[in-house]
Amino acid sequence: MLPKDRIDYSPIPDRPRLVLPGGARMVVWVIVNIEEWNPLEAMPRTVLTPPAGGSPIPDIPNWAWHEYGNRVGFWRLLEVFDVLNIQASLAINGSAIRSYQPISRAALDRGWEFMGHGFTQKNMQKVENEREDIVKTREAIREFTGRPPRGWLGPGLTETWETPDLLAEEGFDYVADWVLDDQPVRLKTRTKPILSVPYTQECNDVAMMLIQHNVAAEYRTRAIDQFEQLYKDSHNSARVMALVVHPYIMGAPHRFRYFREALEHMRQRSDVLFWTGERIHDWYVEASA
Repeated sequence: MLPKDRIDYSPIPDRPRLVLPGGARMVVWVIVNIEEWNPLEAMPRTVLTPPAGGSPIPDIPNWAWHEYGNRVGFWRLLEVFDVLNIQASLAINGSAIRSYQPISRAALDRGWEFMGHGFTQKNMQKVENEREDIVKTREAIREFTGRPPRGWLGPGLTETWETPDLLAEEGFDYVADWVLDDQPVRLKTRTKPILSVPYTQECNDVAMMLIQHNVAAEYRTRAIDQFEQLYKDSHNSARVMALVVHPYIMGAPHRFRYFREALEHMRQRSDVLFWTGERIHDWYVEASA
């Protein structure tokens, strides 16, 4: 199914008013991405190129660059979530559940949501059997947490033409790959609809730091600017803002303060909710019924 076959065009000013509980105006959704990079394959992203070029295997410096995030960076980020009392969503590779079990345990103990993020960090178009990959990811999370994940984020937001269909058929309630709105959107599938919950490429440390090569402070500046505009937009109908973080990027010492300061700024507003993706899903389904 082509993208425009899955969604109806809907100008946001023409929609029915969305109301959050308790007089709140908007929701901030924080997503922490935990991935396992296979040293037997080319690295998903790189910070250092070899002197002779190419994509060497093994690629120790780039594998280690990412591994720092799971060994150190995540725990730095976790302190901020604890201090500010924020429950995040953990978008995690199915294989990473056991490989980085202390991270999984820390998230579970804090009541975080677990989202499927592919079984390994590989484009969904390159996965040999997509349904099998989705099921393996779902079952890895179910085995560890005691319940299946309700949300899905493709590695690098990648999908095939039938990913939403497979997700709906395998019991997922929402997907985060469709970054096209500030409110949830229902996607058609060949069986039942699946909800698109607003993710972000704009307030995403991969885009800001690794692709656009901004200085570390850009994360704080852009996140706060995005927040303030969406807060203004939400004066008559609720908005959702996603904030995306990878421990190997914003968990680095020289960047960390800008992630913390962005969250501290947002936390000052009493009429802003910090929710997980599944809570956004449940609110929207009820509010739009």
